[in-house]
Amino acid sequence: MAKKKGSTGADSEEPDSASKSSYSLKDLPGVGEATLKKLEEAGILSIRTLAMYPLKKLTDEVGLGDKTAEKLVKTAQDVEKMGFKSADKIWEKRKTLNRLTTGSQNLDDLIGGGIEPGALTELYGEYRTGKTQLVHQLCVNVQLLYEQGGLEGNALYIDTEGTFRPERIIQMASALDLDYNEILKKITVGRAYNSDHQILLIEEASRIIEEKNIKIVVVDSLIGHFRSEYIGRGTLAIRQQTLNSHIHDMLRLSEVFDELAVVFTNQVSSRPDVFYGNPTTHTGGHIVAHGATIRIFLRKGKGEQRVAKVVDAPNLPESDTVFSITEDGIKD
Repeated sequence: MAKKKGSTGADSEEPDSASKSSYSLKDLPGVGEATLKKLEEAGILSIRTLAMYPLKKLTDEVGLGDKTAEKLVKTAQDVEKMGFKSADKIWEKRKTLNRLTTGSQNLDDLIGGGIEPGALTELYGEYRTGKTQLVHQLCVNVQLLYEQGGLEGNALYIDTEGTFRPERIIQMASALDLDYNEILKKITVGRAYNSDHQILLIEEASRIIEEKNIKIVVVDSLIGHFRSEYIGRGTLAIRQQTLNSHIHDMLRLSEVFDELAVVFTNQVSSRPDVFYGNPTTHTGGHIVAHGATIRIFLRKGKGEQRVAKVVDAPNLPESDTVFSITEDGIKD
Protein backbone atom coordinates (compact mmCIF):
# COMPACT_ATOMS: atom_id res chain seq x y z
CA MET A 1 0.00 0.00 0.00
CA ALA A 2 1.33 3.42 -0.93
CA LYS A 3 2.15 5.93 1.75
CA LYS A 4 -0.54 8.53 2.29
CA LYS A 5 0.15 11.75 0.49
CA GLY A 6 1.04 14.57 2.79
CA SER A 7 1.27 12.29 5.83
CA THR A 8 3.45 13.49 8.68
CA GLY A 9 4.25 12.45 12.19
CA ALA A 10 1.68 14.96 13.48
CA ASP A 11 -1.19 12.49 13.53
CA SER A 12 0.77 10.06 15.67
CA GLU A 13 0.73 12.68 18.42
CA GLU A 14 -3.08 12.67 18.52
CA PRO A 15 -4.10 11.15 21.86
CA ASP A 16 -7.09 9.28 20.50
CA SER A 17 -5.05 7.18 18.07
CA ALA A 18 -2.98 5.85 20.94
CA SER A 19 -6.03 5.12 23.05
CA LYS A 20 -7.79 3.27 20.23
CA SER A 21 -4.87 0.89 19.84
CA SER A 22 -4.61 0.25 23.60
CA TYR A 23 -8.22 -0.34 24.62
CA SER A 24 -11.28 -2.21 23.42
CA LEU A 25 -14.88 -2.14 24.71
CA LYS A 26 -14.35 -5.13 27.00
CA ASP A 27 -11.56 -3.23 28.80
CA LEU A 28 -13.98 -0.55 30.01
CA PRO A 29 -15.05 -0.82 33.67
CA GLY A 30 -18.61 -2.10 33.92
CA VAL A 31 -18.68 -3.80 30.52
CA GLY A 32 -19.41 -7.46 31.21
CA GLU A 33 -20.36 -10.16 28.71
CA ALA A 34 -24.06 -9.22 28.73
CA THR A 35 -23.41 -5.50 28.19
CA LEU A 36 -20.77 -6.21 25.54
CA LYS A 37 -23.23 -8.39 23.63
CA LYS A 38 -25.91 -5.65 23.72
CA LEU A 39 -23.43 -3.06 22.45
CA GLU A 40 -22.17 -5.27 19.64
CA GLU A 41 -25.71 -6.17 18.55
CA ALA A 42 -26.40 -2.43 18.24
CA GLY A 43 -23.32 -2.01 16.03
CA ILE A 44 -21.24 -0.35 18.76
CA LEU A 45 -17.92 -2.06 18.17
CA SER A 46 -15.38 0.47 19.42
CA ILE A 47 -14.81 2.86 22.31
CA ARG A 48 -14.94 5.78 19.88
CA THR A 49 -18.39 4.75 18.63
CA LEU A 50 -19.63 4.42 22.21
CA ALA A 51 -18.21 7.83 23.11
CA MET A 52 -20.31 9.44 20.35
CA TYR A 53 -23.48 7.44 20.90
CA PRO A 54 -26.53 9.35 22.20
CA LEU A 55 -27.56 8.37 25.73
CA LYS A 56 -31.23 8.12 24.77
CA LYS A 57 -30.45 5.57 22.05
CA LEU A 58 -28.36 3.55 24.50
CA THR A 59 -31.27 3.35 26.92
CA ASP A 60 -34.19 3.06 24.47
CA GLU A 61 -32.66 0.90 21.74
CA VAL A 62 -29.70 -0.91 23.31
CA GLY A 63 -31.50 -1.52 26.57
CA LEU A 64 -28.98 -0.15 29.06
CA GLY A 65 -30.05 1.53 32.29
CA ASP A 66 -29.76 5.30 32.56
CA LYS A 67 -26.88 5.30 35.05
CA THR A 68 -25.01 2.51 33.26
CA ALA A 69 -25.31 4.29 29.90
CA GLU A 70 -24.20 7.62 31.33
CA LYS A 71 -21.19 6.08 33.08
CA LEU A 72 -20.09 4.09 30.02
CA VAL A 73 -20.29 7.08 27.67
CA LYS A 74 -18.39 9.30 30.11
CA THR A 75 -15.65 6.67 30.49
CA ALA A 76 -15.43 6.20 26.72
CA GLN A 77 -15.15 9.96 26.19
CA ASP A 78 -12.36 10.16 28.77
CA VAL A 79 -10.44 7.34 27.05
CA GLU A 80 -10.84 9.03 23.67
CA LYS A 81 -9.90 12.42 25.19
CA MET A 82 -12.95 14.00 23.56
CA GLY A 83 -12.61 17.39 25.21
CA PHE A 84 -11.30 20.64 23.81
CA LYS A 85 -8.27 20.95 21.54
CA SER A 86 -6.50 23.94 20.07
CA ALA A 87 -7.33 25.08 16.54
CA ASP A 88 -3.75 24.64 15.35
CA LYS A 89 -3.99 20.89 16.10
CA ILE A 90 -7.17 20.69 14.02
CA TRP A 91 -5.43 22.59 11.22
CA GLU A 92 -2.43 20.23 11.30
CA LYS A 93 -4.76 17.28 10.84
CA ARG A 94 -6.75 18.92 8.04
CA LYS A 95 -3.56 19.79 6.13
CA THR A 96 -2.82 16.09 5.73
CA LEU A 97 -6.39 15.14 4.78
CA ASN A 98 -6.57 12.89 1.72
CA ARG A 99 -9.52 13.74 -0.51
CA LEU A 100 -11.34 11.53 -3.01
CA THR A 101 -11.29 12.59 -6.65
CA THR A 102 -14.57 12.75 -8.56
CA GLY A 103 -12.80 12.14 -11.88
CA SER A 104 -13.31 15.77 -12.94
CA GLN A 105 -10.62 18.30 -12.07
CA ASN A 106 -13.18 21.10 -12.39
CA LEU A 107 -15.45 19.45 -9.84
CA ASP A 108 -12.55 18.59 -7.53
CA ASP A 109 -11.40 22.22 -7.58
CA LEU A 110 -14.93 23.42 -6.84
CA ILE A 111 -15.16 21.35 -3.64
CA GLY A 112 -11.66 22.02 -2.35
CA GLY A 113 -9.76 19.12 -3.91
CA GLY A 114 -12.33 16.31 -3.93
CA ILE A 115 -14.88 14.61 -1.69
CA GLU A 116 -13.92 15.20 1.94
CA PRO A 117 -13.59 12.27 4.36
CA GLY A 118 -15.01 12.94 7.81
CA ALA A 119 -17.87 14.92 6.28
CA LEU A 120 -21.39 14.27 5.00
CA THR A 121 -21.79 15.33 1.36
CA GLU A 122 -25.19 15.79 -0.28
CA LEU A 123 -25.69 15.67 -4.06
CA TYR A 124 -29.14 16.86 -5.10
CA GLY A 125 -30.82 17.69 -8.37
CA GLU A 126 -33.54 16.66 -10.82
CA TYR A 127 -33.52 13.28 -12.58
CA ARG A 128 -30.70 12.77 -15.12
CA THR A 129 -28.46 15.41 -13.57
CA GLY A 130 -25.72 12.88 -12.74
CA LYS A 131 -26.25 12.04 -9.06
CA THR A 132 -26.18 8.25 -9.47
CA GLN A 133 -23.47 8.45 -12.13
CA LEU A 134 -21.27 10.42 -9.77
CA VAL A 135 -21.63 8.03 -6.84
CA HIS A 136 -20.89 5.06 -9.13
CA GLN A 137 -17.68 6.84 -10.14
CA LEU A 138 -16.75 7.46 -6.50
CA CYS A 139 -17.11 3.73 -5.77
CA VAL A 140 -14.47 3.07 -8.43
CA ASN A 141 -12.18 6.00 -7.60
CA VAL A 142 -12.03 5.24 -3.87
CA GLN A 143 -10.02 2.11 -4.76
CA LEU A 144 -7.28 4.10 -6.51
CA LEU A 145 -3.89 4.83 -4.93
CA TYR A 146 -3.56 8.00 -2.88
CA GLU A 147 -1.34 9.60 -5.53
CA GLN A 148 -4.08 8.94 -8.11
CA GLY A 149 -6.73 10.68 -6.00
CA GLY A 150 -8.12 7.56 -4.34
CA LEU A 151 -8.25 6.46 -0.71
CA GLU A 152 -6.96 2.89 -1.21
CA GLY A 153 -10.18 1.53 0.25
CA ASN A 154 -13.47 -0.08 -0.65
CA ALA A 155 -17.06 1.11 -1.05
CA LEU A 156 -20.39 0.45 0.68
CA TYR A 157 -23.39 1.33 -1.51
CA ILE A 158 -26.91 1.47 -0.04
CA ASP A 159 -29.31 1.37 -2.98
CA THR A 160 -32.81 2.57 -2.10
CA GLU A 161 -34.21 2.91 -5.64
CA GLY A 162 -32.79 -0.10 -7.49
CA THR A 163 -30.41 2.03 -9.55
CA PHE A 164 -27.05 0.38 -8.82
CA ARG A 165 -25.65 -1.05 -12.05
CA PRO A 166 -22.51 -3.26 -12.15
CA GLU A 167 -22.42 -2.66 -15.92
CA ARG A 168 -21.71 1.03 -15.31
CA ILE A 169 -18.96 0.17 -12.81
CA ILE A 170 -17.37 -2.08 -15.47
CA GLN A 171 -17.37 0.76 -18.01
CA MET A 172 -15.81 3.21 -15.54
CA ALA A 173 -13.20 0.73 -14.30
CA SER A 174 -12.23 -0.30 -17.84
CA ALA A 175 -11.74 3.38 -18.79
CA LEU A 176 -9.15 3.60 -15.99
CA ASP A 177 -7.44 0.34 -17.09
CA LEU A 178 -8.53 -1.39 -13.90
CA ASP A 179 -9.56 -5.05 -13.50
CA TYR A 180 -13.32 -4.64 -13.21
CA ASN A 181 -13.72 -8.02 -11.49
CA GLU A 182 -11.49 -6.81 -8.64
CA ILE A 183 -13.27 -3.45 -8.56
CA LEU A 184 -16.70 -5.11 -8.28
CA LYS A 185 -15.51 -7.43 -5.48
CA LYS A 186 -14.60 -4.39 -3.39
CA ILE A 187 -18.03 -2.73 -3.64
CA THR A 188 -20.55 -4.03 -1.07
CA VAL A 189 -24.16 -3.29 -2.05
CA GLY A 190 -27.18 -3.30 0.25
CA ARG A 191 -30.65 -2.94 -1.28
CA ALA A 192 -32.97 -1.03 1.06
CA TYR A 193 -36.64 -1.92 0.51
CA ASN A 194 -38.22 0.60 2.90
CA SER A 195 -37.18 3.41 5.24
CA ASP A 196 -36.85 1.11 8.27
CA HIS A 197 -34.60 -1.23 6.30
CA GLN A 198 -32.54 1.75 5.10
CA ILE A 199 -32.03 2.93 8.69
CA LEU A 200 -31.09 -0.60 9.78
CA LEU A 201 -28.46 -0.93 7.03
CA ILE A 202 -26.75 2.26 8.20
CA GLU A 203 -26.90 1.09 11.82
CA GLU A 204 -25.26 -2.19 10.80
CA ALA A 205 -22.67 -0.52 8.56
CA SER A 206 -20.03 -0.33 11.31
CA ARG A 207 -19.26 -4.03 11.07
CA ILE A 208 -18.78 -3.93 7.30
CA ILE A 209 -16.68 -0.74 7.43
CA GLU A 210 -14.36 -2.37 9.98
CA GLU A 211 -14.11 -5.73 8.18
CA LYS A 212 -13.76 -4.54 4.59
CA ASN A 213 -11.67 -1.37 4.78
CA ILE A 214 -14.59 0.77 3.59
CA LYS A 215 -13.58 4.35 2.76
CA ILE A 216 -16.85 5.58 1.25
CA VAL A 217 -20.49 4.98 2.21
CA VAL A 218 -23.07 5.93 -0.41
CA VAL A 219 -26.84 6.24 0.14
CA ASP A 220 -28.65 6.61 -3.20
CA SER A 221 -31.07 8.16 -2.48
CA LEU A 222 -31.72 9.40 1.04
CA ILE A 223 -35.32 10.52 0.83
CA GLY A 224 -37.19 8.25 -1.61
CA HIS A 225 -38.65 5.78 0.90
CA PHE A 226 -39.49 8.51 3.41
CA ARG A 227 -41.47 10.46 0.81
CA SER A 228 -43.49 7.42 -0.22
CA GLU A 229 -44.20 6.11 3.30
CA TYR A 230 -44.90 9.29 5.29
CA ILE A 231 -47.83 10.85 3.43
CA GLY A 232 -49.75 13.94 4.50
CA ARG A 233 -49.00 16.79 6.89
CA GLY A 234 -49.98 14.68 9.90
CA THR A 235 -46.91 12.46 9.44
CA LEU A 236 -44.43 15.28 8.74
CA ALA A 237 -43.16 15.70 12.31
CA ILE A 238 -42.41 12.01 12.87
CA ARG A 239 -40.86 11.75 9.40
CA GLN A 240 -38.49 14.63 10.09
CA GLN A 241 -37.55 13.27 13.53
CA THR A 242 -36.77 9.85 12.04
CA LEU A 243 -34.85 11.41 9.15
CA ASN A 244 -32.87 13.59 11.56
CA SER A 245 -31.80 10.55 13.58
CA HIS A 246 -30.85 8.71 10.36
CA ILE A 247 -28.70 11.60 9.14
CA HIS A 248 -26.91 11.80 12.48
CA ASP A 249 -26.19 8.06 12.31
CA MET A 250 -24.42 8.76 9.00
CA LEU A 251 -22.56 11.73 10.46
CA ARG A 252 -21.40 9.58 13.34
CA LEU A 253 -19.98 7.00 10.90
CA SER A 254 -17.93 9.70 9.15
CA GLU A 255 -16.47 10.81 12.48
CA VAL A 256 -15.89 7.40 14.06
CA PHE A 257 -13.89 5.89 11.20
CA ASP A 258 -10.69 7.48 9.96
CA GLU A 259 -10.74 8.65 6.34
CA LEU A 260 -14.36 7.66 5.71
CA ALA A 261 -16.41 9.79 3.30
CA VAL A 262 -20.22 9.57 3.46
CA VAL A 263 -22.19 10.73 0.42
CA PHE A 264 -25.94 10.71 -0.15
CA THR A 265 -28.06 11.74 -3.10
CA ASN A 266 -31.29 13.64 -2.67
CA GLN A 267 -34.33 14.40 -4.79
CA VAL A 268 -35.87 17.81 -5.48
CA SER A 269 -39.35 19.27 -5.47
CA SER A 270 -40.90 22.41 -6.90
CA ARG A 271 -42.03 25.17 -4.54
CA PRO A 272 -45.48 26.45 -5.57
CA ASP A 273 -44.97 29.77 -3.76
CA VAL A 274 -42.00 30.83 -5.95
CA PHE A 275 -43.06 32.93 -8.93
CA TYR A 276 -39.69 34.46 -9.85
CA GLY A 277 -36.39 32.60 -9.99
CA ASN A 278 -35.81 28.87 -9.65
CA PRO A 279 -38.64 27.08 -7.77
CA THR A 280 -36.59 23.86 -7.46
CA THR A 281 -35.50 22.96 -3.95
CA HIS A 282 -34.11 19.87 -2.23
CA THR A 283 -36.45 17.55 -0.34
CA GLY A 284 -36.17 16.88 3.37
CA GLY A 285 -36.45 20.49 4.50
CA HIS A 286 -34.18 22.11 7.08
CA ILE A 287 -33.34 18.76 8.70
CA VAL A 288 -31.40 17.65 5.63
CA ALA A 289 -30.02 21.12 4.94
CA HIS A 290 -28.53 21.43 8.42
CA GLY A 291 -27.42 17.79 8.56
CA ALA A 292 -25.24 17.78 5.45
CA THR A 293 -21.74 19.22 5.80
CA ILE A 294 -21.32 20.02 2.10
CA ARG A 295 -24.27 20.48 -0.26
CA ILE A 296 -23.89 20.34 -4.05
CA PHE A 297 -26.71 21.14 -6.46
CA LEU A 298 -26.54 19.47 -9.89
CA ARG A 299 -28.39 20.57 -13.01
CA LYS A 300 -28.35 19.74 -16.70
CA GLY A 301 -26.15 21.60 -19.16
CA LYS A 302 -25.72 21.09 -22.90
CA GLY A 303 -25.47 17.47 -24.06
CA GLU A 304 -23.12 15.54 -21.76
CA GLN A 305 -22.42 18.61 -19.65
CA ARG A 306 -23.69 19.07 -16.12
CA VAL A 307 -23.39 22.09 -13.83
CA ALA A 308 -22.44 21.61 -10.18
CA LYS A 309 -22.94 24.38 -7.63
CA VAL A 310 -21.72 24.49 -4.04
CA VAL A 311 -24.80 25.62 -2.12
CA ASP A 312 -23.39 25.25 1.38
CA ALA A 313 -20.01 24.31 2.87
CA PRO A 314 -18.13 25.49 5.97
CA ASN A 315 -15.01 26.56 4.08
CA LEU A 316 -16.07 26.99 0.44
CA PRO A 317 -17.62 29.92 -1.43
CA GLU A 318 -20.93 29.55 -3.26
CA SER A 319 -19.75 28.93 -6.83
CA ASP A 320 -20.29 26.55 -9.73
CA THR A 321 -18.47 24.64 -12.45
CA VAL A 322 -19.09 22.38 -15.45
CA PHE A 323 -18.27 18.68 -15.79
CA SER A 324 -19.31 15.93 -18.22
CA ILE A 325 -20.86 12.49 -18.00
CA THR A 326 -19.33 10.30 -20.72
CA GLU A 327 -19.33 6.60 -21.51
CA ASP A 328 -16.03 6.41 -19.61
CA GLY A 329 -17.48 8.11 -16.55
CA ILE A 330 -17.16 11.53 -14.93
CA LYS A 331 -14.77 13.85 -16.81
CA ASP A 332 -14.14 17.58 -17.37
